[in-house]
Amino acid sequence: MNLLQGKTAIITGATRGIGKGIAQVFAQQGANIAFTYSSSVEAANVLEKELNALGVKAKGYQSNAADYDQAQELVKDVLETFGNIDVLVNNAGITKDNLLMRMSEEDFDKVIEVNLKSVFNMTKAVQKTMLKQRQGSIINMSSVVGVKGNAGQANYAASKAGIIGFSKSVALELGSRSIRSNVVAPGFIETEMTEKLDEKVVEGWRNAIPLKRGGSPEDIANACLFLASDLSTYVTGQVLNVDGGMLT
Repeated sequence: MNLLQGKTAIITGATRGIGKGIAQVFAQQGANIAFTYSSSVEAANVLEKELNALGVKAKGYQSNAADYDQAQELVKDVLETFGNIDVLVNNAGITKDNLLMRMSEEDFDKVIEVNLKSVFNMTKAVQKTMLKQRQGSIINMSSVVGVKGNAGQANYAASKAGIIGFSKSVALELGSRSIRSNVVAPGFIETEMTEKLDEKVVEGWRNAIPLKRGGSPEDIANACLFLASDLSTYVTGQVLNVDGGMLT
């Protein structure tokens, strides 16, 4: 049984890591995929081919979700190509880590803009369509850092905590129209980015996690699959921690 058969999902920042994992799992479950990327054209072309090969319709869009007008334009383009939008996964995000005393105003503003303002932009852009359809699932990617904070990541933690408050508010506003808004908060997920870290550091992190391992993009994608599908039609306004027990 394909859990997302006939549904169209927009996934932001999907050419690598968690976003790519979500695109792959959603496509395997029958969803048509519109995904965005910022600069990696080659990776986007490869992913587009890979998803299309699964028998779904998939298209990559070079679009900056942090830009309000680009978000509006993207949704217009997706509707023209796909006809409907059932799921939005706001996954695009960046880090610019530093202790507060060394953090520049620019580094604070940029992280808030890319991580938090993009969620506002994209949600606002799909809202009209979902209201008209009287159904939709919005999934916003936060982080354990947004739930508990982290030294050296005040900007990132603020953006990810902001996503939680925003998502809960949207859940309250749009619930009467069967539009759901939930948050996934990943823990330590092993992606291309973490491969560059010192192995001893990574081992230390793994040992501190109750399940004794880092998560995979597929672990996050499976949680998103639940929230995107009709298995979760009575779930909204929630934060699902997918962290191997880090926050337990």
